[in-house]
Amino acid sequence: MSDTQTLQRQVAQLPALEQIALVEEVLNRLDAPNPSFDELWAQEAEDRLLAYKAGRVKAIPLSEVLTKYKLP
Repeated sequence: MSDTQTLQRQVAQLPALEQIALVEEVLNRLDAPNPSFDELWAQEAEDRLLAYKAGRVKAIPLSEVLTKYKLP
C-alpha cells in the first residue's frame, strides 16, 4: 500500500471537523504565494501586451470568447 493510500485511510477515520481542518490546511499550503510565479506571470502579461500593440496578435471580443466556452 502506498503512503498516499495509507494517509487516505487514516484521514477517513478522523471526525468530519478534523477532516475539514486538514483539507483547509492543505489548501492553504497549496495556495501560498510564490514570488517566482508572480514574476513569470507579470512577464507573460507584458509580452502579450507588447505583441498586441505590435499587431502580432489580435483581440477577440469577450462575447466571442464566452460563446466559445459556454457550457451546454
